[in-house]
Amino acid sequence: MHPLSSHIEKITPLTDAEFDYILSHFTPRKLKKHQFLVQAGMAVECDYFVISGLVKAYFTSEDGKQHILQFGMEDWWITDFQAYFNGTAATLDIDCIEDTEVLCLPLVNREKLCADLHKIEHFFRKKSNGGYVALQRRILSLMNNSAKERYEALLAQYPTLFQRVPKTLIASYLGVSRETLSRLS
Repeated sequence: MHPLSSHIEKITPLTDAEFDYILSHFTPRKLKKHQFLVQAGMAVECDYFVISGLVKAYFTSEDGKQHILQFGMEDWWITDFQAYFNGTAATLDIDCIEDTEVLCLPLVNREKLCADLHKIEHFFRKKSNGGYVALQRRILSLMNNSAKERYEALLAQYPTLFQRVPKTLIASYLGVSRETLSRLS
């Protein structure tokens, strides 16, 4: 089964014809390690479904420090959502930690799919709701939990991430220094 089909079918069943129609609105893209999906200052035309590989979305502060907002691995969606939905320039960079394959969904195609297939509108609503919940949990964790608690929660939720991502990136995601992360692990 195609990874996108199995991903969608976790929320709503699809016929083969429906999936073929959905897939026709995506464009596949392969990227090498360190290539950018999105660069700050540029237009963001697509939302990306990760088929294989690993990416990171981050903001670079004026002092040059990277603040990682999100990792994106297989079966995840990633983009600069503010730029994608509002048609503004990206504030985030998204680049590949590993060689990566994604499916690209332009906003116009997403809107067309949602208008044509209630199932897909339902799917994206459920995915958005889950994203809001995860974002709220992340913000509350950053506000209330110690670095050790955040580290342990990340390790429990995504154990394979620690084999795939350098510790400096884990530290950036957790909002701690590399030295602090070393003391936690």
